[in-house]
Amino acid sequence: MPKRFLQVVLNIPLNQSFTYLDCENPDEKSRVGFRADLKFGNRRMTGFIINESDALPSDCPVEESKIRSILRVLDEEPLFDTEIIELARWVSHYYLCSVGEAISAMLPGGKRESDAGGFSFLEETPDTKARALSEEQAKAVEGILSADSSLHYLYGATGTGKTEVFMQVCERLLAQGKGVIYLVPEIGLTPQVTQAVVSRFGNTVAVLHSGLTPSQKLSEWRRILNREARIVIGARSAVFAPVPDLGMIIIDEEHDGSYKSGNTPRYHARQVAMYRSVRKKIPLLMGSATPSVEAWNMMKTGGIQKHTLTKRLAGGAMPQIKCVNLTGLSIEGAISPVLQKEIESTLAQKRQTILFLNRRGFTHFFRCNSCGFELKCKNCSVSLTFHKAEKRLRCHYCGYSVSPPQSCPECGSLDVGYSGFGTEFIENEVKAKFPNARIVRVDTDSVSHKGELSEKIDAFKKGEFDIMLGTQMVAKGLNFPNLKLVGVILADTGLHMPDFRAAERTFSLITQVAGRAGRFFPDGKVLVQTYCPDSAPIAYAVAGKTEEFYESEIQTREMLNFPPFARILRMVFRAPSESQAVSGANGAASILYQILRGVQSSSQANASKMQDAARHTEILGPAECPLSKIAANYRQQIILRGPSISLLQYMAHTFAENYKAPGEVYIEYDVDPVSLL
Repeated sequence: MPKRFLQVVLNIPLNQSFTYLDCENPDEKSRVGFRADLKFGNRRMTGFIINESDALPSDCPVEESKIRSILRVLDEEPLFDTEIIELARWVSHYYLCSVGEAISAMLPGGKRESDAGGFSFLEETPDTKARALSEEQAKAVEGILSADSSLHYLYGATGTGKTEVFMQVCERLLAQGKGVIYLVPEIGLTPQVTQAVVSRFGNTVAVLHSGLTPSQKLSEWRRILNREARIVIGARSAVFAPVPDLGMIIIDEEHDGSYKSGNTPRYHARQVAMYRSVRKKIPLLMGSATPSVEAWNMMKTGGIQKHTLTKRLAGGAMPQIKCVNLTGLSIEGAISPVLQKEIESTLAQKRQTILFLNRRGFTHFFRCNSCGFELKCKNCSVSLTFHKAEKRLRCHYCGYSVSPPQSCPECGSLDVGYSGFGTEFIENEVKAKFPNARIVRVDTDSVSHKGELSEKIDAFKKGEFDIMLGTQMVAKGLNFPNLKLVGVILADTGLHMPDFRAAERTFSLITQVAGRAGRFFPDGKVLVQTYCPDSAPIAYAVAGKTEEFYESEIQTREMLNFPPFARILRMVFRAPSESQAVSGANGAASILYQILRGVQSSSQANASKMQDAARHTEILGPAECPLSKIAANYRQQIILRGPSISLLQYMAHTFAENYKAPGEVYIEYDVDPVSLL
């Protein structure tokens, strides 16, 4: 039997393939697209076969006699095809990881999706039967299906019926024999939604999410490959699904942070979807009530075609939203007298309340209690964070620091301090203030076992609790018929995150939370407690001025040179000791400066475009990450920022090839980061 050499990639950070001999293969079947069980060094690993040949590849560094065989092939049928291999190569290049790491993230393995944290609100549970469309909806469906342009955005407030438009677009594509990938945020895959989609489309639906066991995922994947399933609904990794005759990719709640992967490869499902749709010349349809600033800017400049829905279908007015200015109020705890009164009257009417806290706030930001002034970095206009240990306020982007002022630089008041609080604190306060209310808390700390979230939400829906208290999870897209009051405990927590997307997240959160109340009754109320009622995201969200918010935010981003006006690549150096992390980052910075200077002075013929980009490219840092220590590792970051993503990628690739990280320093590369914490 002739020998056959296999090129295998592995889920390790080495960007190369390894040569193995085929094992017994009497039918001489092609092995490309199969997984193999093999020994790598002395570890047993799963490899992915991406190529094969009858002769030893000329670039193989090992002589033929030393090449081992794979132990066995793990699949009966191929699990991936050349399109997936090509997509993995693109992911590997774009997101700076190995082809093996990319394929491993794409295939149904046993890896749970961890995300960069998102909050989204799945619109409404779709109807099991097609509904008659409103005029606006029908116009959107036609506009999406008949257009030549490939990028579409369905924009409309909560309750305007975006889901039904998505569903009917799916129906039309199915009728043409095309397949569809339908992405929803991980948490949006609540049983209600999946059941509704399944009952509408029957067995043509495959569901991919992190709750499935590896073998369940595998069998769904097989159904997709064999054309049994034509609609794939899933969280971000479903964007890689090998759908034959793919006709469209849909991204619901496009703004959601959970579309960005939190571990290697740090891909963004929207970017992958754009790449796939361009390669296959098929449309990409996105939708949200609060688009990301990048998407809004593309709609404005004509890069994305916008379809707008304005009418709320279920009746139910948009709720009343009121701001409660906390500045100058001496309140014990977190609940202002105004909010307390509203909760009491809601309880008296036997209606329900949701209290919402965006807990991921930094508790330590400097503010003046008299005028509300906040201290920001003079270079980055990002809130400074107070470090108790060194008694200094620091910027987590550029490293600028200053000692805390004794009085307010703005109005001279001596009443200055640091503010913030967490959910447990509020739970105790609510229990004390409303001793007879039945209270349920929903956040990542209080939800431990699978299914507990749905149980708590169902119990609240059935009226077994009066007050639900929680973080982002609470706001996620559920309709509670008896809900009257939504209280946002502190709208500013997100704003003080040292992160350029803080305003966008805060605006999105209030707008989406407000969309919850008053879905069924016209008397819904939303109270937003804040120390900064005049800050753009809060003022605009409360007034329902969406267009104005995006315009002001786009101006700010342009002025500060943040996306969508620049691209960012972030490198994080983490190590068990602070000195290792610092020296790793400092060593890297000097190499990156050399690479950048090299491009600026390059004399190659095609270099002028790169040189031009290089003149406008900067290296920020090294600085400590805002979360300076995670899981016993110290973290330092360098941010590359410039007009051309390919130049930033070139710098990072060149750096990775030439830099040997010292000892225990691990480097994370994050292209187009969603969060800079």
